[in-house]
Formats: sequence, structure tokens, C-alpha cells
Amino acid sequence: MKRIGWIALSIFYIVAGLNHFRDPEFYLPLIPGYFPNPELINLGAGIVEILLGILVAISSTRKAACWMIIILLVCFIPSHIYFIQLGGCAGKLCVPEWVAWVRLLLIHPLLIIWAYRIKNV
Repeated sequence: MKRIGWIALSIFYIVAGLNHFRDPEFYLPLIPGYFPNPELINLGAGIVEILLGILVAISSTRKAACWMIIILLVCFIPSHIYFIQLGGCAGKLCVPEWVAWVRLLLIHPLLIIWAYRIKNV
């Protein structure tokens, strides 16, 4: 199970990072307007996610990569709050507002826990 956990974490972040390049229009409306250069933020997030996904796959860098994923997820919290402020609808992504809350209060912490649990594998 531990091996499956870090492999899945690695693939998850590589695919998520690639998606920032494949479909930037999905992510750009989620970046709060008070942040400058949303295109650069989106590209940077994609690059960082890909790199962290790769680093999770390497046993000698896994622990540091998992800590960096946790930091990255904390950095994404303003985006989740902004999405809630928008009523759960930003660009292509429109969900009931309660889903936006579930994303922030349940899914996001589960992603943090996942990275935390994998860090010592």
C-alpha cells in the first residue's frame, strides 16, 4: 500500500501540473484578481507540481518533496477561498457553493494528509 501511495501521489501531481499547460483557461479564473500575472502564476504552479511529482518518485527526495507539496497546498488556500467568494463558479468550473466548501474543508486537507503520510515512505 505504501508503494501505491507514493506512486499515486507522484502521478497525481505530474498530471495536475501538465493540466496547467493543457487547459490554462480552467485555472486562470481561479486565481484571485489581487495576484499579479495570473498566467505566470498558472505556469509556475504547473512547473512546480510536475517537479514535485517527479521528486516524490525518487526515494532520496520524497520527504522534501512531500513537505514542499504541503507548502504548495497551503499557498493554494487563497484560490479556494476566492472560489467560494465567487459562489462556486469561475470560468469553466461551476459547482454548487457547498462543493466549493467541501473542496476547501475536506478535499484540500486530505491532500495535505496524503503528502504528509507519504513523506516517510
